[in-house]
Amino acid sequence: MSKTIECYFDFGSPATYLAWTQLPALAARHNAKLVWRPMLLGALFKATGNQSPAMNPAKGRYMLIDFQRYAQHYGVPMKFNPFFPINTMTLMRGAVALQDDPRFDDYLQTVFKAIWVDERNMGQPEVVADVLAKAGFDANALLTKCSDETVKGMLKTNTEEAAARGAFGAPTVYVDGEMFFGQDRLPMIEKALQ
Repeated sequence: MSKTIECYFDFGSPATYLAWTQLPALAARHNAKLVWRPMLLGALFKATGNQSPAMNPAKGRYMLIDFQRYAQHYGVPMKFNPFFPINTMTLMRGAVALQDDPRFDDYLQTVFKAIWVDERNMGQPEVVADVLAKAGFDANALLTKCSDETVKGMLKTNTEEAAARGAFGAPTVYVDGEMFFGQDRLPMIEKALQ
């Protein structure tokens, strides 16, 4: 019986971008099902009393160096977005709206790349529309879905569920109920799958 990897995420988290570059292959190696759980990191911070490491100048400077080290280790491109922090509410609603769509993985790739490789300001609706259209999405239809009350409610529920399960940041991964926080826990996640 294969295991399930649940990952609570927000596109605005550089650590989540790094995890996203590795988790699909990790899941495939262990015949595990990978389930992405979109949430709002800002709302999770508020619910748990946490804050971005970038709020501490010394930690923020170190974080930039550390993320580059991991990007080099993983062999993936990464640029720290000059518009950070980005308001990801619309992007996360889009992830909820497309959760069961065959192009969900394409959406993840499009948005993560736009933020963490191409340095686009994905907090701006016109930039989001442009990026999505160039990736072959019907941007207007998707942005309309982002205003749907069901989609909004699902994102709120996911965020509340993450907090209730003990999450305080992103990415937060669960394997068999065991929580792993941060992209640097990937070796431990892999061990839990063995």
